[in-house]
Amino acid sequence: MVNATKGLFISCDVPMAQFIVSFNASLPASQRFILHMLDSTHMFVQPHVAEMIRSRISEFRDQNTYDKPS
Repeated sequence: MVNATKGLFISCDVPMAQFIVSFNASLPASQRFILHMLDSTHMFVQPHVAEMIRSRISEFRDQNTYDKPS
C-alpha cells in the first residue's frame, strides 16, 4: 500500500533554506511544518504554512534592508 502526504515543495538557495529551518526549529514541536529535507536547497513542508513562510521571509528582508538616510 502507498502512503501519500499532501505538501508543498520549496526550492531555494542555501541561506534561505537555513532561515526556514531555523524558523521551523523555533516553533513548538506541535507546530513544526517541515515534513522532509530533501537536500540543502529543497524541502517538503505542510501546505497550510505557505503564507506564514512568505510573511516571515518578507519581515526578515525588511529588517535586513539598508535605507539611505535623507
